[in-house]
Order: sequence, then C-alpha cells, then structure tokens
Amino acid sequence: MTALPTRAEWLFSFKNYAAAMLALFIAMGMGLPRPFWAMLTVFVVAQPLSGAVRSKAVFRLLGTALGAAAAIALVPLLSNAPELLSLALALWVGACLYLSLLDRTPRSYVFMLAGYSAALIGFPAVSQPETIFDVGLARVIEISLGIVCGTLVHSLVFPQGLGPVLLKRLDAALADARAWMRDALRGGRDAKSDRDRRKVASDITELRVLSTHLPFDTSHLRFTSHSLRALQDRMALLLPVLAAIEDAVAALRAQGGLSADHAALLDDIAAWEPADGASSADAARMQLADAQRAALKTRIHACTPGVDATSSWRDLMAFHLCARLHELLDARMESWRLRAQIGSVARGGPARLTVGMTRVIRARFGTPFHRDHGLALLSAFAAVIAILVCCAFWIGTGWPSGSAAALIAAVFCCFFATQDDPAPSIKTFLAYTIYSLPLSAFYLLVVMPAINGFGMLALATAPAIIAIGIFVARPKTTLRAMALLFGFGSTLSLHDTGTADLASFINGNIGQIAGTAAAVLITQLLRSVGAEWTARRLLRAGWSELAAMAGARGPSAARAVAPQNSANRMLDRVGLLAPRLALSSVAEHQVAADAFQDLRVGDTIAQLQRARPLLQDGELALRRLLRALSRHFGDLSAGRFRAAGLAGARGAPGPAVLAALDRALRAIVAGPASAARDSAVIALAGLRNSLFPAADAYVGPMAAPRPLRAVPEAEPLHDR
Repeated sequence: MTALPTRAEWLFSFKNYAAAMLALFIAMGMGLPRPFWAMLTVFVVAQPLSGAVRSKAVFRLLGTALGAAAAIALVPLLSNAPELLSLALALWVGACLYLSLLDRTPRSYVFMLAGYSAALIGFPAVSQPETIFDVGLARVIEISLGIVCGTLVHSLVFPQGLGPVLLKRLDAALADARAWMRDALRGGRDAKSDRDRRKVASDITELRVLSTHLPFDTSHLRFTSHSLRALQDRMALLLPVLAAIEDAVAALRAQGGLSADHAALLDDIAAWEPADGASSADAARMQLADAQRAALKTRIHACTPGVDATSSWRDLMAFHLCARLHELLDARMESWRLRAQIGSVARGGPARLTVGMTRVIRARFGTPFHRDHGLALLSAFAAVIAILVCCAFWIGTGWPSGSAAALIAAVFCCFFATQDDPAPSIKTFLAYTIYSLPLSAFYLLVVMPAINGFGMLALATAPAIIAIGIFVARPKTTLRAMALLFGFGSTLSLHDTGTADLASFINGNIGQIAGTAAAVLITQLLRSVGAEWTARRLLRAGWSELAAMAGARGPSAARAVAPQNSANRMLDRVGLLAPRLALSSVAEHQVAADAFQDLRVGDTIAQLQRARPLLQDGELALRRLLRALSRHFGDLSAGRFRAAGLAGARGAPGPAVLAALDRALRAIVAGPASAARDSAVIALAGLRNSLFPAADAYVGPMAAPRPLRAVPEAEPLHDR
C-alpha cells in the first residue's frame, strides 16, 4: 500500500511546481522558442537539500554555456559533412563524460552538462546550421532560467539546509567510530565489528561527498567547511590506528594474554570521553579533557618497554601498541576539539580556530577520492558508440526525428554513467517513459490547443506535476517518477506545442524511445560490469598505490611519506567497496578485511619512508624490504596471483618478504636509540603482525624475555 504523502513530500513537490511555473512564465514572456525546456530543467536540478541545489547550479550554468559554445563552433564548421559532425559531437560528449567521472564533486556537472548540452543544441540544428547561434543562445537561456528559478525557490521558500543533515550523519559516524574503538581496545572482534568498520568507512566517504556542498548551504555550518574536512581527515587517519591496535591486542592475547595493568589501561582509554562533542567547548571541560589525556599518556609511557637487540616479539608488540595508543589519544582529542568548534559555529558562534586546529587543517592536501580512469574511458567509449549508432541510422534513413534519438542517447549514457551497470536504470527510464506517453499525448494534443493563457496552463499542468513530484521525493520511487516527469516534460520541450499533431507526436516519441533503447543496448554490450568486477578493480587500485609508495625513490618519495593522500583514497575505496560487496556473492568478510589491511599497510609504508633517510643503521635492509613489498603489491595489482573468485584475489606475501622484514627489524633494533629508529620499529612490528599474523614469532639478534614496566597506581578515569 502506498503511504500517504508527508508534509516534506508535499512541500518539495509544490516547490518544484512553483519553480517550474516561474521558469515557464519568464521563458514565455521572453518569447523563447522552446519555453518548456526551462520547466524540464527545474525537474532535472531538483534536490531536497537547498545546499545541494545551489552548489550544482553554478556548475550547471557553466557547463551549459560551454556545451552551447561547442555546438556553435562545430555545427557550422562541419554541417556539410554529417558523418564528421556526428563523430565530433560524439567525441565531445565522450571526452566531457570522461572528465566528469574523474571528478566526484559538484564540479563534475560542468563537464557532464558541457557534454550533453552540446548534443541537445547541436543535433536538432543540423538541418539549419545557419540558425545554430540563435538556437544555442535560446537553449542556454531556457536551461539557465530553469536552473536559476529552481535554485531560488529551493533556497528561499522553506529551505531545507544541509547543516542539520550533515551534523546528524557526522555524529552517527563518530558514534560508530567510538563503538569500534571500544571493541578494539577490549579485544572484542566479530562479524558485527567488521560491519561497523565498513560502516565507518562508508560514513566518512558519504560525509566527504556531502561536505562538498557545504559552502553553498543556507545554515551557519557553511562557515565550518575547513573544520569539517579536517575532522574527516582525522577520522580517516584514525581508522588504520584502530585497526593496528585491534591486531596488536589480539597478538598479545595470543602470546599469553595482557597483564592486569595493561588490561586496566585499555579499559580506561576505552571509557575515556573527552566531552560531549555536540556541546559547547567551554574552557573548564577542555582543561579537564587535557588533564585526563595527560594522565593516560603518562601511564602509557610507563607501560612502554625499551627496545634494543635483546627485545622479544612480545616486547616489540607492546612497544607498537603503546605508540598507537598515544596516536589514538591525540587523534581523539583533536577530533573532539574540531567537533566542538563545528557545533559552536552551527549554533551561531564565531568561526574561530585554535593554533592546533589550524595546523590540522593546513596539513591536508591532495584529492581524497579514488579515480578509475579505465572505467571512465569505458563509459565514454560506450556513450560515443551509442550516439554514433543513432546518427548512422538517422543519416542512412533520412529520418526527421533521428536527432531526438541521438540526443536522448547522449543524455542517458551520461546520466547513469556512475553506476556499475547502468542498463537496469536506463531500462526503468525507458519503461516509464513509455508509460508517460498517454499523459504526454493528452496534454500535447488535447489540453495545450485549448489553453489560451498562462493561468490556464499553470492550472492544467498542476495535477500531473504535483502528483508525480511527490513520488520524486521518495527515494524508492525517485527514478520511476523522474522518468514520468522527464517523458512528460521532454515531449512538451521537443515539440512546438502550438502546431503539434499526432504524426509529429508519434515520430518524436519514437525518436526518444529509440535513443533510450540504443543507450540500453550499447551499455549492456560495452559498459555493464558487475559489482564483483568493480570491487576487484578497487582492490587492485589500492595494491598499485601501495606498490608505488613502497617503490618511491627520489622526488616521488616526498609524496609517498605524506599519509593523508593515500589514506583518504584508500578509505574512499573501502567506502566504495561496501555497497558492492553487499550485492556480490563473494565472501565479503575476507575482502573487506583485505581492504582494511591495505589501509594499515599504506600507513605503515608511509611511516617507513619517512624514517628511512634518518636511520643510522638498517637503512639498506629497510630499502630492500620496501623493494620486496613493491614487487609483491605490484604482482597483486597485475593479477599475477591466480585465485578463484574475488574472495581469493589476494595472494599471501612470500617467505622472501617475511625474511626481508625480519632482517630489517633486527638491523634497526640493534642500532642506536632515536626517534627515527623507534618510528621504524613501530611500523615494522605492525607490518609483520598485519601481513604475517600466523608466522612464527620474531627472534631478535640477542632475544631475551624481559618484563614490562609496571603501570603506576592511578584511579580509573571513568570513575573520576
């Protein structure tokens, strides 16, 4: 049973209707040739969140203007050679789609709109190339009117700000991270905790995408975009730390268990809450949190064993664990400060940053998103072929409505290119476009000829637009409702509503259906891939990046030692893996574990690259280890390890890697004490435990068991 419309759904639908009528009224008043393009554009740009509408509006305007310029340049130049013109426009759409898919921010709309706007303007003007400038200018004005009117209405009339939604998701991500932290510190790992880890990664990726709209939002939160991105980076770097702590605790438990002092320390860290992150960051609570952190760090330092040539594997794991606990406390404190600052600004407070938070913000650089050049090229190629197939049939048959097929193919190949398999969505659009034909025919052939004023037009179209708009607001029915609106709106946009007849209606809609069908067929043949195929590509992309990081030398090593770039991209890949694993039939637990292991290994390699130039002893052994790791991950990326299915895609590192790792560890622990040596030991111990959890315990050059230092007496922090 269909649920009754909610207040939010009614409001969203009425705002779309008001924006559509405003755009249509202005377009008709200006005497534009196809005013319904303005109305249709309102539906295309509609978003429930006003910040998302505004952020995309500017880029849509730029893309439309760029696409019109391309059409105006190409059509007169190649109008006498229809084959070359078809090829030029198809290549333009493909190139723009490729660039759009590489940029997963609102900027991508510049390229996407530039691509299919050229098709929308260029193909219908082929028969009259001398009018291309007038047609292009009119189309830009019509589309721009729709964008501007939609943006104004959604921004001014009961705007739904992005801020509250973003804060709610941010707090949910922080809560998930805290839950995983407690499980990691207390040694509880099961299938639920693995799902929680993947959920945290997905949360951070979703927050990154949402926060790209933040500067355009209507709430006070728009002043915190830098703080929010810094907090996301803190969370991204926290995940490999938590994973390393989880592994270290499990390893120490397997070697006889944690001492009572260490167990109590881990419990106190798990119970430590700096403050309520959603409340104000008052000075007293800040000082209390700092004092608690200092007390915990003192206890961690007292628990940290010394490291030298006599250290056992248990000593090294305890040393590694204590170092990661220091990082955990610092990261949590910085995250709380940033969250408290964001909450303060959201409530209208000043957007002031402390020196420490400014340092965190300035430390971020580089793109945080994964880019798949191969899949982007494949999508662009499929779009080019679909357009050329429609153009070949159009030119070969002299079909008057062939231009509609070519432009519709361009639009749908672009709309759904971000999906692994766009064909099902395009098929749904095709089916509901066909279902919209009776409604479109009724309005075009019966209602429109009887209308003699804008008032009657607004009243006549209200039932259809508002009723369908309610279902656009529902995530489960958005695609089907948009198909109905698109079919209805494009029918009115592609026809002269004053002279349309049944023959032109049938001919034009056959063109739309043919273009959509061509997009489906070509997509199925050339572009459709499964979730498992994409997941494998994501894993191999991570392995390729690890190979490059481990093999970096000279100037490229400077980029490899900066963990934020790789951590953000790897975390993004973990977030992209989660929904694909849910759709595939593989053993998702193992694949997700592999992805998180890659995240930890990347952090470790960056740490080793930073320490390597500063080491007095062991630098040569460490360089050989990095070369071995580079070869291993290069082999994984190239698919040289054959396995059945995605769950077995990872090949275990060979004994040569383990031997190189132990040689490097022995050489470095025997060297003089220094910050670089300690950093390398921490990284190597974590790397060995991550890559070789079942291997025989490491044996140092002069190994002898030694007791851990006792923890000083202290009352539990959570009881204070």
